[in-house]
Amino acid sequence: MRPLRYSINVTIDGCCDHRAIVADEELHRHAAENLARADALLFGRVTYQMMETAWRAPARAGVRPEWMKPWMEPFARAIDAKKKYVVSSTLDQVDWNAELVRGDLESTVQQLKREPGKGLFVGGVALPLALTELGLIDEYEFVVQPRLAGHGPTLFVGLSKHVDLKLVSRLEFGSGVVAMRYEPRR
Repeated sequence: MRPLRYSINVTIDGCCDHRAIVADEELHRHAAENLARADALLFGRVTYQMMETAWRAPARAGVRPEWMKPWMEPFARAIDAKKKYVVSSTLDQVDWNAELVRGDLESTVQQLKREPGKGLFVGGVALPLALTELGLIDEYEFVVQPRLAGHGPTLFVGLSKHVDLKLVSRLEFGSGVVAMRYEPRR
């Protein structure tokens, strides 16, 4: 069974608004390494649309957006190439190497996990909350930024029960970012 992994950037005060996060070269390299551990990505509508807007390859090969630094390209290529499953009841169609997922979330994700491969990777806020409620996430990674945002959405708002986690790895970056991986205690 392939594991379902979740990774999110978060400030010390719990903000997970991507605009409050400083993404440097080391962080992009780490994110690309995370993507290499997955065969497919699982997104909700909001995260899918945000990622597509930022990372979909331009129509003209070899042309990158003005804002994209050369060290961002490995991450951009990795996310662009991955198979994506999009959980949405409002979208009528998706592309960008994506498939729309509807119906029973629990059985659909269990089926995806049963397929052979290295793993699945989920991002965002609302979908991981639902997957946590269902007990389907096998690994959580919190990439903690040394910043106080003072605003923004936070993680797992409304979670109906505690989820106890055990630390399985910790990685410190030169910028002061700390990536901590946890597995649920079962």
